[in-house]
Amino acid sequence: MKQSLRLQLLGKKGEQLAAEYLVSHGFRIIDRNFKARYGELDIIAIQGTVLVFIEVKTRVGREFGLPEEAVTPRKLAEVVKTAQYYKLLHPNLPESLRIDVIGIELFSDETIKYFHHIKNVTG
Repeated sequence: MKQSLRLQLLGKKGEQLAAEYLVSHGFRIIDRNFKARYGELDIIAIQGTVLVFIEVKTRVGREFGLPEEAVTPRKLAEVVKTAQYYKLLHPNLPESLRIDVIGIELFSDETIKYFHHIKNVTG
């Protein structure tokens, strides 16, 4: 299997695991994989009265560090800009905004080895 396809499938698996986790913790998912010129938002959800944009990073192994360490300041700036644009398109959504990061490390059989939810990474 080509490396790029394998990485895409790994990312989709991580996003699905993150979505299941979020729903089980009271989040209501309203959108996924929103793409704009600035970047992409993996998961958009509402928790209580807060609109939450969730960036998901999934890895197999730690040769490049923890998954959430891949959310660089540049990537975070892209998420912020894309989130602002999303909110502009959906003015009826909650005013209170937050950006979370979920880092997932999987075993080679795609079961979860490590799962870390970091709330409000910009706050």
